[in-house]
Amino acid sequence: MPLKQVYQQVEETIKQIVPSTVKISSIEFEGPVIVIYTKTVGEFADNGELIKKLAQALRRRVSIRPDPSILADMDTADKVIRELISEEAGITDIFYQYDTGEVIIEVKMPGLAIGKFGSTLNEIKKRIGWAPKVIRTPPIESRTIMDIRGYLRSVGKERRKFLKKVGDKIVRGTGTKQNWVRVTTLGGFREVGRSCSLLSTANSKVLIDLGVNVSSDDNVSPFLNAPEVMPLDSIDAIVLTHAHLDHCGLVPVMFKYGYDGPVYCTQPTRDLAALLQLDYVKVAASDTKKTPYDSGNIRDAVTHTITLKYGETTDITPDVRLTLHNAGHIIGSSICHFHVGDGLHNIAFTGDMKYEKTLLFNSAVNRFPRLETLVMESTYGGRKSIQPSRKEAIDSLKTEIAHTLDRGGSVLIPVFAVGRSQEVMLVLEQLMRTDQMKKVPIYLDGMIWEATAIHTAYPEYLNTQLRKMIFQQSDNPFLSEIFARVDSVQMRNEIKESEEQCIVLATAGMLNGGPVLEYFKQWAPDEKNGIIFVGYQAEGTIGRKVQRGWEEIPLQHYGSSQTIKVGMKISTVDGFSGHSDRRQLMNYIHKMDPKPERIIIGHGDETKSHDLASSLYRRYGIETRVPMNLETIRFR
Repeated sequence: MPLKQVYQQVEETIKQIVPSTVKISSIEFEGPVIVIYTKTVGEFADNGELIKKLAQALRRRVSIRPDPSILADMDTADKVIRELISEEAGITDIFYQYDTGEVIIEVKMPGLAIGKFGSTLNEIKKRIGWAPKVIRTPPIESRTIMDIRGYLRSVGKERRKFLKKVGDKIVRGTGTKQNWVRVTTLGGFREVGRSCSLLSTANSKVLIDLGVNVSSDDNVSPFLNAPEVMPLDSIDAIVLTHAHLDHCGLVPVMFKYGYDGPVYCTQPTRDLAALLQLDYVKVAASDTKKTPYDSGNIRDAVTHTITLKYGETTDITPDVRLTLHNAGHIIGSSICHFHVGDGLHNIAFTGDMKYEKTLLFNSAVNRFPRLETLVMESTYGGRKSIQPSRKEAIDSLKTEIAHTLDRGGSVLIPVFAVGRSQEVMLVLEQLMRTDQMKKVPIYLDGMIWEATAIHTAYPEYLNTQLRKMIFQQSDNPFLSEIFARVDSVQMRNEIKESEEQCIVLATAGMLNGGPVLEYFKQWAPDEKNGIIFVGYQAEGTIGRKVQRGWEEIPLQHYGSSQTIKVGMKISTVDGFSGHSDRRQLMNYIHKMDPKPERIIIGHGDETKSHDLASSLYRRYGIETRVPMNLETIRFR
């Protein structure tokens, strides 16, 4: 259907529902949302059912925004907001959401900013046109979030054009009456790393994840040169399950080579992905490796990202609707559920997921309105891949640390910046606060502090108990005095060479770069010291070699070669993983509602993938597949 005709139909539907007293300035398709611009926003505010009726009739998300002519420019709006909100409220940031027409006011004392019965917010809205929303200032400031907000503010006009382009593309209609659904496996099948899948229909092509294998020099990237993928501008959308590099690390490459479409994910995923991608480029450059993209490509990815909340169903192509659900893996991690066509097929991709409530997150979601196909991870899918309980893991960590401290040594814990580092921080804080562990300084090196700041900026993605603790400043475990941020090379050198005992949490988690190697090189020869692995160590990584007991480790770091003798005590504490173990994976399917007709197994080495697939088939009678990379599976 011609775009002009689509607009006419939408306009006629809106006119039939909206009272004549409401003056509509224009109707636009912006991203996945139909935006109605009006000079009488109050008419909609007074009729709560109106937007719901419009969404039902149009079968799309609807947003009501003030006509641009009544909006103050951002500099003027800033002045008005600071004039009307008292200094005691403590404004820390003001940023504008072009996607929603809101101005977000971040303050230390929300009650003082809102005013009695919302009087201050009403006055702000009257004077500037923007819809004000007050949020509490996070306990830890995130430089990444501040930079992204500032950048999006600077590209507001470009982003508006982009959203309109995406919106027009979504409503273009289907060009064929043929109905089929396929998935092509482009990376991360019968292996861990470079996760990428292509969901194709007769009208749409959607990439799910686009990761890099940081532990390999050979199979680094997914098969983006496959005929199904090329040309890159034929891809309608990219959907990210979460922000780990093996799932998001190559998204900027798409923009480098001509992709100009949307990236869908949660807000925490957008921010963490940008943080980790920038670090990936930095580490590659420091090791004199060729970088696949630059910071400009990362900014392009941020500009083109459309963030979604859990449970928010959104059209992303003419025949594909997306809903994100909590995956329990890291903050903002999602199980991506796709509804294809008018009930043609429903398929979900788990990404990495944890089917257990942890110190950080609620358990992964496994209930959906409909589900025919599930694409599922199998990192710990092997028959013997049983992890200890969280209590056992905590006891084991406490014991291993105590042994090292009793020997007079220091403890090095390689961690991933996102997820495991925050969980280990919570455990160490609890153990020291309750006098179950000797009190020594705990140093956080690498991106851990910044990643933790992003966690505190999005408390709605954390579990209820932790969310309450974060907003009770005195009980915030992340702000404990036992933690110290390593913020300079000088400080790092002083810690390495000091005789004072300490615990260091440092990135990267597999010893494949980052500041953790500086501590490892200094401390590894000394038998008094200990290194404790709390996360997965992929084949080929330095971490896996150390874990297996290599007595000498060859290192290429910052352009120089050297061999490190390992005398320190090596131990592994399982149970802190953000992945489900064998029992949890089986239980995830056992309690799933509805049960899928088929399960496709990925994100695990070949043996574990086959083991999980055969066990699921035998126990539940569900068809299972373990495809290799570059296989295509048709469902309809």
